[in-house]
This record gives sequence, structure tokens and C-alpha cells, in this order.
Amino acid sequence: QVQLVESGGGSVQTGGSLRLSCAQSGATSSVRYLAWFRQAPGNEREREVVASILPDGRDTYYADSVEGRFTVSQDSSKKTMYLQMNNLQPEDTAMYYCAAASRALSWSLLPVNYNYWGQGTQVTVSS
Repeated sequence: QVQLVESGGGSVQTGGSLRLSCAQSGATSSVRYLAWFRQAPGNEREREVVASILPDGRDTYYADSVEGRFTVSQDSSKKTMYLQMNNLQPEDTAMYYCAAASRALSWSLLPVNYNYWGQGTQVTVSS
């Protein structure tokens, strides 16, 4: 089992910044992929990928909507993944979740392939 705990959400104005953290514990050596997803208000059926990273940090992926504004990183010594979010926009308002995949055979950006999830942290951007 892998446990994930997010922190760092909050409320900011347009153009502001936040840094989310995802602390990992348990059987972390089994993790193949890590990712940040978000779920916007009124869209409870869909979680969209924001960014993904390999556990050793050697490769990353970003959704087009956040490319150039968000940066995902992993501190392996602290077993913590970060999401630095700059120039936040109202459309970034969502519940943000970190997720880990231990069974996926290839890098996946689909929520269904991530078998461990954190509890979520709310990010609200006001105009």
C-alpha cells in the first residue's frame, strides 16, 4: 500500500502562485508513475491530468493548459512530489489530487490507471 497526503492548496488572485506538495509513504518502491489530477467544480465525473512525472524525476508531462505555468518535481530523498503553479487563472480553480500508479505497464495519463490517491487539496483562483 502507498499513502499519499497533499498539502498547499488555498485561495489566490489571478496571477498568483501556489505550491502543492504530495508526501508519499508505505510501499513507495512499487510506484511506477506519479501524477497530479484536478477536478473542476460542476465536473464531478471527470478528473483531468495536470502533470505527471517518473518517480526518479527524469521525465515529465504537462497538459497543454498548464504548460509553461506549472512545474512538477519529485524530491526522492523526501519522497515528496511538488507542483509549482504560477500565473494562476480562474479556470485553474479545482480540487487537486496527487496519484500514484504501481500496476501500469506503460506511462498512463488516465485516472483509471492510478491505483493510489490522496485526499485532495482545494485551489481557488479569483479574478
